[in-house]
Amino acid sequence: MIDFTLNGIPTRLDVADGTPLLWAIREQAALTGTKFGCGIGACGACTVHLDGVAVRSCVTPVESVAGRSVTTIEGLAPAGGLHPVQEAWIEDQVPQCGYCQSGVIMAVAALLEQDPAPSDEVLEATITNICRCGTYERIRGAIRSLAETTEP
Repeated sequence: MIDFTLNGIPTRLDVADGTPLLWAIREQAALTGTKFGCGIGACGACTVHLDGVAVRSCVTPVESVAGRSVTTIEGLAPAGGLHPVQEAWIEDQVPQCGYCQSGVIMAVAALLEQDPAPSDEVLEATITNICRCGTYERIRGAIRSLAETTEP
């Protein structure tokens, strides 16, 4: 058994040690917004927040989240609303197929929490998620629009 907080709710899941957090989230908790992409932590489709930090859930052993807080795309926004990053994604028409977007949104939300106006260099170093559709310019545009609304 693993006890942790999932999207603000105390959660207990019966999963074996070594199980990737991704599979505990998708299969035991039945939250399917977090996607499986590569399984080696390279693509970022599986990105979630662990105590507010973006992590790749496909390579995060479930036992490492014991007593900690995990946020998935389903828990990012306030009840009945959208997170500002989700709003920017819609406004800037970022996704094409959308498969990778929950992971990208989670990575961007974590970054903007730490740095509301990141430089291009910080974006390139931090947002390493892979988008097969190549919407990188739209992603950058949405991040820039969010950064503009937080500048003094």
